[in-house]
Order: sequence, then structure tokens, then C-alpha cells
Amino acid sequence: MGSIHCEHCTGHCCKYLALPLDEPETARDFDDMRWYLMHEGVVIFVEEGEWYIQFATTCKNLTPASMCGVYETRPKICREYKAGDCDYSGGSYAYDHLFTHVEQIEAYARETLAEERKRKRNSRNGKAKRSAVGVRRQAG
Repeated sequence: MGSIHCEHCTGHCCKYLALPLDEPETARDFDDMRWYLMHEGVVIFVEEGEWYIQFATTCKNLTPASMCGVYETRPKICREYKAGDCDYSGGSYAYDHLFTHVEQIEAYARETLAEERKRKRNSRNGKAKRSAVGVRRQAG
């Protein structure tokens, strides 16, 4: 690499937007995510427990040389981006989950919703057992 890190930049961070999502909790939430993934250039990922939707879209100010065309007046979010966060030098991401196709989110939803139903069933059963024990104690 040269002395100026940006000389080798491909502008990867200027070719997508990633916005936070609420963690899906219901079948409807997962169905909405299915819809998102039905669109070109959209992925959903989980990083450090946080959910995001990512859109592949290039900044209008990225020059053909992959440099910022409005560098001196770039938005604050760009100014706060540090070289250590750079997609060029940062290596590969360690996603908790990466969903690029509808089938992936469907499988995850089936598993997650089944676990949630099981957890709720076990919780209800535990409450019923505790109530029965309390009744026996009061009667004894």
C-alpha cells in the first residue's frame, strides 16, 4: 500500500447504505424481511446482535476514480468514518447472520419462531407446575 491509504480505495463504503432494523419478533416481521430480500441489491445482516438492511447503491458524488467528488463539503457521517473502519483495509466481516436470499430468511424464521413457541410453551408449563405446587402447600 502507498503512503496515502485512499489512493488504493475502491470506494466500497460509498456503494451501499446500511440502516438499522428492529429485530424481527413475529411472523409478520419476517414476512416483511422476505419482501425486502425480493428486491435487487438488498441484503439483511446481523452484526454484534444488531440487525441492518443494506442497499447496494452508489453515492452520486463518487468519481470514476473512486474518490469523493465533494470531499471538502462531505456529510458528517463521511467525516466520522475512520480508516480503521474502512471496507478496503478492514478485511472480511464477521456477521452473526447474513441473508441474501428469501430462502435464508424463511429458514431462519421457521427456526426462530419454533424456538419462541417452545420457550413460551415451557414457560406456561412451568407456571402451571408452580401454581399447582403452591395450591398443594396451602392445602397441606
